[in-house]
Amino acid sequence: MIEIKKIQNVDLDYLTYLLSTDEHNEEIFKVADEVRRKYVGTEVHLRAIIEFSNYCSQHCLYCGLRAENRNLNRYRMTEEEILERARLIAKLGIKTIVLQSGEDPYYTTERISYLITEIKKLDVAITLSIGERDFEEYKIWKELGADRYLMRHETASPELYAKLHPGDSFENRKAHLFELKRLGYETGAGCMVGLPGQTPYDMALDLAFLKELDADMIGIGPFIPNPDTPLANQGGGTLKDTLKMVALARIVVPTANIPATTALGSIDPFGRQMGLKCGANVIMPNLTPNPYRPNYSLYPGKICLFEKDTACVECTKAMIKGVGLVVGEGYGYRRKINIEEYKITAVGD
Repeated sequence: MIEIKKIQNVDLDYLTYLLSTDEHNEEIFKVADEVRRKYVGTEVHLRAIIEFSNYCSQHCLYCGLRAENRNLNRYRMTEEEILERARLIAKLGIKTIVLQSGEDPYYTTERISYLITEIKKLDVAITLSIGERDFEEYKIWKELGADRYLMRHETASPELYAKLHPGDSFENRKAHLFELKRLGYETGAGCMVGLPGQTPYDMALDLAFLKELDADMIGIGPFIPNPDTPLANQGGGTLKDTLKMVALARIVVPTANIPATTALGSIDPFGRQMGLKCGANVIMPNLTPNPYRPNYSLYPGKICLFEKDTACVECTKAMIKGVGLVVGEGYGYRRKINIEEYKITAVGD
């Protein structure tokens, strides 16, 4: 039997042990599924992504959008193109729109403010996923109605973070995430699994950080090496290890919204379905319009690049129903419960 209290209390030695062996995987997955059902129910929320720019000023070693990549066809969507896409998403009945891009200074405070103001008229929640910006910008956008901010921390190992992000530090990323939390955003973090040099202890640190932040959203996906990056020849993260991290994150932060990520579906045809069975409760269909969608190439082999919008949404809904869950119809805000309700002692509690 796994010791659930040690997981919830982020006992680093115990988490490192669980992440070092496959002996307890099935039990971990079963507990995570029950925790999800108990604390967030059977609804799976849809968050539609608009990847509006693949320009990026950063140099992250793992990312296909990195500034040094000269093999990428760069694009920027106009404000009207973004708004047209947002209107379509609202018409399809999806209640959250995710505005995602590289760290692109072309989209100024004013441009993002305009987008937030116009999109909020569609009666949807807005998630921003545009990287590190000035603290004052976060404040302005929150006051205009932005609901959530997703900024994955990627790794909570300060040494590994520094290696992968030239000129940046984990402490700086933490400062941004805690400021977003202070301002009242539903704040999302998350990590990659299988990064070069990553150890089970490093992944245990990720879980401890997610609990420290009390992350409202947790995005966990496998590292997939991109041929146009310095890590092109490294091995990638496995489905098994990624599912285990998703499951442990569910136990550590029971009420968080956790997506079954596109990257999971990119390394296995049934990766997202398995993610939903291991504690995930969000799917993020990609509704970036073509011809832009294939050029947001964080990693190779990304799924759902050429599907028609309506077909993509219907496919996603069918996937959710196919694993016995329910398509959420609301905004999907994080459920608030008393911390005392977090107590889980055994499977079936």
